[in-house]
Amino acid sequence: MSTPEKTPAPTNFIRNLIDADLAAGLRSEVITRFPPEPNGYLHIGHAKAICLNFGLAADYRGRCHLRMDDTNPEKESVEYAEAIKDAVRWLGFEWGAHLYYASDYYEQLYLWAEELIRRECAYVDSLDAEEMRAHRGTLTEPGQDSPDRNRPAAESLALFRRMRAGEFPDGAYTLRARIDMAAPNMNLRDPVIYRIQRHHHYRMGDAWCIYPMYDYAHPLSDAIEGITHSLCTLEFEDHRPLYDWFLEKLADCVPARPRQIEFARLNLSYTLMSKRRLLELVREGHVAGWDDPRMPTLVGLRRRGFPAAAIRTFCERIGVGKSDSWIDMSVLEDCVREDLNAHASRALAVFNPLKVVLTDYPEDREEFFEAANHPQKPEAGSRQVPFCREFYIERDDFMEDPPKKFFRLAPGREVRLRFGYIIRCDEVVRDPASGEIVELRCSHDPSTRGANPADGRKVKGTIHWVSARHAERAEVRLYDRLFAVPTPGAGREGRDWRADLNPASLTTLEALIEPGLAQIPGAAQVQFERIGYFYVDPHDSAPGRPVFNRTATLRDSWAKLELGGS
Repeated sequence: MSTPEKTPAPTNFIRNLIDADLAAGLRSEVITRFPPEPNGYLHIGHAKAICLNFGLAADYRGRCHLRMDDTNPEKESVEYAEAIKDAVRWLGFEWGAHLYYASDYYEQLYLWAEELIRRECAYVDSLDAEEMRAHRGTLTEPGQDSPDRNRPAAESLALFRRMRAGEFPDGAYTLRARIDMAAPNMNLRDPVIYRIQRHHHYRMGDAWCIYPMYDYAHPLSDAIEGITHSLCTLEFEDHRPLYDWFLEKLADCVPARPRQIEFARLNLSYTLMSKRRLLELVREGHVAGWDDPRMPTLVGLRRRGFPAAAIRTFCERIGVGKSDSWIDMSVLEDCVREDLNAHASRALAVFNPLKVVLTDYPEDREEFFEAANHPQKPEAGSRQVPFCREFYIERDDFMEDPPKKFFRLAPGREVRLRFGYIIRCDEVVRDPASGEIVELRCSHDPSTRGANPADGRKVKGTIHWVSARHAERAEVRLYDRLFAVPTPGAGREGRDWRADLNPASLTTLEALIEPGLAQIPGAAQVQFERIGYFYVDPHDSAPGRPVFNRTATLRDSWAKLELGGS
């Protein structure tokens, strides 16, 4: 198994428990697993579990298994299983020969279920789901025994075999663990182990019509694979006694005794982390698919341009705790900016153009300015950016009556063009009908040419631009947060989370870009100076027709641009 290089991680309670197990001789190695259900695409919350499981295994020179928890054929598919493998690899992790499926263990799990029946630890029950709920009790009242709870083991065994043979319709019987209907922990009140479910399985076909429940398959699959530390999120803490119960009752049968440890799941603001909700977003058309760049899915974040390294950094930065908390989306965005600031090439683009004419510049003249591809990386080289008499600037870079701290262009004021001249606004041209400003007439100082001029003149503002004669056009998609509030649907009685969708989560516009960018390959990353980081959409782009997805804004898009900065 390989994992990306990283700095030593700080200690946490899981590492302390593993260290204690190794020191006490309870374990001689560390084997973890990442066990997703192939019923949807992985999201950023899964990334935390992936980084934790694979990262710990690597740090302890152990291994991490990838196991598909495919025990619910109604919702699972090859598409989801393949997408999971692709996402784990994209994050930078490999499982080597250790790819497993819970369905590989169906026969063994069935045989152990028979053994539980023989040991009078399980029984076949005829209660339907509604009746079972009625018998279950409440948090303050014990449950009631099913009329079938004392069914003889031989009778339950015969019925269970007939269940497997397909003699009964769906829902006619279940196999339940015989534990304690008065247990304070509701998970121990005779939970269902097997149910009859006639659905075609994406791997097993129609070979089975009974399927194990997660709480039964999970600990036994861990035991089969020799997992030493089974890391789960906090919602499984109340399930741990059941996890241990199955391993204890089959202690002489299972080859290993894993230890379950729970950690806090990732709750990220301005989004949803429920597969069910994400599926509803897709099916109801609120987004364009699982890989919509507004989605918290890994395929969505990847298409938006989030680097895998930034997601790994984010997972390390938020740490591992034992209590649930909310992480602000800005923490993830900061990790993305840090990575892209170091690696993304720079370019010029104008999104809301305002035409500028240099009245003292020859109409037929054309020149090129040298522009660094990355201000902190000389080895990245430079490019030649064309310049002529007419060019475009951002409309927001001009104000006719500016406030005191506005350091961009205004009547009678000077600014420096990025890589170019200092210019002064001499005249404002308006549309006669609407009164809208349509053009600025300016003059320039020829002695101030270049990215790092030695003219000694000081101006407070530097703005970007594109040549009118040479500019190319591109579609730009400005993605914002999918929801308008930090916790969608929370805190308001009866409020549907759909009401919190951000209507401005996607804005599409046509931008002017510097020449050459129209041929940029798909999946390239670029910083449009003073605007933000963008990713060339690998699906919708074509040669000469790029589509740029906004990955992240700059921290302060309109601050004064330092010539050597980002």
